[in-house]
Amino acid sequence: MKNLSTFLPLFVALLWTVTATGQQTPPSGNRPPMPGNEAPALNTAPKGNNKILGVVIDSLSKQPVEFATVALYLKNSDTPVDGTTTDDKGKFEISGIATGDFRLVISFIGYRDKSLNDLRFTKNDTKNLGNISFAQSISTLKEVEIVGTTALIEEKVDRTVYNAEKDVTSKGGDASEVLRKVPMLSVDLDGNVQLRGSSNVRVLINNKPSTIMAASVADALKQIPADMIKTVEVITSPSARYDAEGSGGIINIVTKKNTLQGLTLNFDIGTGNRSSNLGLNGSYRKGKMGFNLGGHGRLFYNPALTTFEQTTKTLGSSFTTLQDVESFDRGGFGNYNLSWDYDISKNQSLSASARFGARNFGNEQDIAISSFENQLLKSSSFRKVDSKNNSGSIDFNIDYLRTFKPRREWSMSAQYSRSDLTNNFDSDIFAADEVNLLSSIRNLNGNLNQETTFQTDYQTPIGDRQLVEFGGKAILRDVDSDYSYFLAQGASGNYTIDPNRPAGALDYQQNVAAGYLAYTLQTKNKYTFKLGGRYEYTDINAQTIENGNIDLPAYGNFVPSLNVSRNLKGGFIVKAGYNRRIQRPGLQQLNPNFNAANPQNISVGNPGLSPELTDNFEVGVSGNIKKTYLNFSVFRRITDNAISQIRKPYDSTGAVITTFENVGVQRAWGTNLFGNFQITPKWTINGGIDILYAFMEGRTTGLNGLSEVVTNEGVNINGRLMTQVTLPKGWGIQGFSFLRGPQVQLQGRQAGFGMYSLGIRKDFKNKKGSIGFGAENFLTQGIRMKTELSSPTFTQLMDTQRLNRGFRVNFNYRIGKMSFDAPRKKAKSVENDDLKAGEDSNGGGNNGGGMQGGGGRGNRQN
Repeated sequence: MKNLSTFLPLFVALLWTVTATGQQTPPSGNRPPMPGNEAPALNTAPKGNNKILGVVIDSLSKQPVEFATVALYLKNSDTPVDGTTTDDKGKFEISGIATGDFRLVISFIGYRDKSLNDLRFTKNDTKNLGNISFAQSISTLKEVEIVGTTALIEEKVDRTVYNAEKDVTSKGGDASEVLRKVPMLSVDLDGNVQLRGSSNVRVLINNKPSTIMAASVADALKQIPADMIKTVEVITSPSARYDAEGSGGIINIVTKKNTLQGLTLNFDIGTGNRSSNLGLNGSYRKGKMGFNLGGHGRLFYNPALTTFEQTTKTLGSSFTTLQDVESFDRGGFGNYNLSWDYDISKNQSLSASARFGARNFGNEQDIAISSFENQLLKSSSFRKVDSKNNSGSIDFNIDYLRTFKPRREWSMSAQYSRSDLTNNFDSDIFAADEVNLLSSIRNLNGNLNQETTFQTDYQTPIGDRQLVEFGGKAILRDVDSDYSYFLAQGASGNYTIDPNRPAGALDYQQNVAAGYLAYTLQTKNKYTFKLGGRYEYTDINAQTIENGNIDLPAYGNFVPSLNVSRNLKGGFIVKAGYNRRIQRPGLQQLNPNFNAANPQNISVGNPGLSPELTDNFEVGVSGNIKKTYLNFSVFRRITDNAISQIRKPYDSTGAVITTFENVGVQRAWGTNLFGNFQITPKWTINGGIDILYAFMEGRTTGLNGLSEVVTNEGVNINGRLMTQVTLPKGWGIQGFSFLRGPQVQLQGRQAGFGMYSLGIRKDFKNKKGSIGFGAENFLTQGIRMKTELSSPTFTQLMDTQRLNRGFRVNFNYRIGKMSFDAPRKKAKSVENDDLKAGEDSNGGGNNGGGMQGGGGRGNRQN
């Protein structure tokens, strides 16, 4: 906070510029069409003073359909005379229409064309069509009622959307189970997320950062019940308006929120052989004001058993270490939120929200360690380790939006986030008989993560086909980590300070000031160009008790972006993009706490890390072929100064220490293909495959004690397949399978695994509730993986088996008034996406976490 004065002048200057600009009279014109949905080329026709307007809404959800193409034709002509696209409220308006007879055609990807005929205009005529129901392509005709079905996967102009609320098999699960089903994403057994093979992903919740992501993205995903997720959005080529961090891309988890007029209440309850969950969500809306209050919790019991066998051989010596581990997880999570919004006037809105998170997570391990020399047993020991990972977090946002004219608007946002994290362990060391207690070790590690963000954005049109956007942002972060170590001899329980490992603390302050400029141009021949640049200046002050100040110089980065799209005949869209991203280190990569909960797999952060830089290139094509939707893309990613996970031998017992260093070079080439196939109106199949070739280079310690270059390369393959069947009388069945192939790492290869699940749901006749049954990995006891790691000084083989067969039952019901409120323009909010999450260090645990309140991947200034 002490450097707030450094960044406030920039913020105030931007504020003054925006305010002054906003008072000017804007040029007329409608919202420009988005890439791939441009208004059609127009025929020259006489102009008049007539006007037509309306609102396009989805026939099923009753929500506005944005960016739909609206074309106006003469009654007996196939060439449009005028056109536009809908805005984010679904609204459109076409003016300057001559007198005569016309017809209106509305179209958009994934929807059936809607034609409104016999529109006759006379002099000074205004036709308000009101709400226009727009049906999706997948629909069935039952008697005289059109029943729409939202597609499970949708491709929008700037993102891929997975409609999680249509997913039956994830009911009662958590967010990591949902993300496994999203195209281009890969999630391992511990919840660590990758996008196109990169773990440098920013995860947002409702377009906002959250401190529940601060310590570990994987742990945070377990706190978000699948039942509260509405959609998951994946953005692989962010524009200059997004924060520069998150080299892999952006994942935005959108939670369910009522937009119903009056008082409503939803509740979900589920139970199974391994966990139970409860969720309540209430809302009240009347007139200009609305409230939402929600709470979701999940409790783990009868935990999945993880068995782990590790063999470590120290090269250049005769020592080998064998380790057998049984591990059990336990705990509970809670997630609570309160939001409020108010329409100050027709063109001004104000909103605020508070989110609270609580986590009580524990892990118990029984560890047997045997050391051999020349294949002869030299020593053995047994440990019982009890780890606690508890946290409490809060995010508070307040947002203001002022709309001057269509497409000209100004927003201001502020956010405060705080997360308190406790990461402790107790380890009891026994003799080989597993009875005689020799000693005990205790490690206490408390972390406090605070983040304050100020942001402003402005956009204005230039004519009908151009748009200019600019804005500024200041992020002030303060991270404190205190750690200490204690010893107790025998069974006394009298702990004293460990003389070999004194207590320590890290104080890390990071302040970021950013500004951006973006320009969008749409041509008459259906090209859309969006180019921009963003500059970010980062100032860091860091010190530890042990070593004093850490020399981390301030740095500035300019990150350009370019996106081009072209709408082809037959409804296909071709897109190409380039962007540069930076990746700052996250909290767990910086934290110098020496974590030896498992004495053979020790982890420690590096507070001296600097950011890495990545260049991304992407080309893709998507479209429909009859009843089949396909999306194909190829990409290239180049990363220098990469933050790499490095493993080194710690001592002669075979212990390995994992840390992070800026020693890496990473090159990746890959392709993604996914599609949705409509076999019959009631049966669909969708799936995809991701193929990535990765090359990595880094440095580690050799047998002679000197630094040596290490390289690795290989192909990673992931795939998923899902099917949905709609049956009579409200029944539905859904099946899912996921395969993650072996993953190339700098010092070896992590084993792959597969998962499958089946879900059945019955909707009640009144459509207000449902009951469902789900099962996962039910044909086998669990999953087994074999991982091999190597370096010039050691080799390590790990055989992991997780017994996670699961069954669960879920019930959902909704009560309250069921009239939809009119679509509303919401104030825009802070989104921080600029920190790197940690990586899975041992194939069986997490080091991950962003220091930010944003966690996981990408951040857009909205």
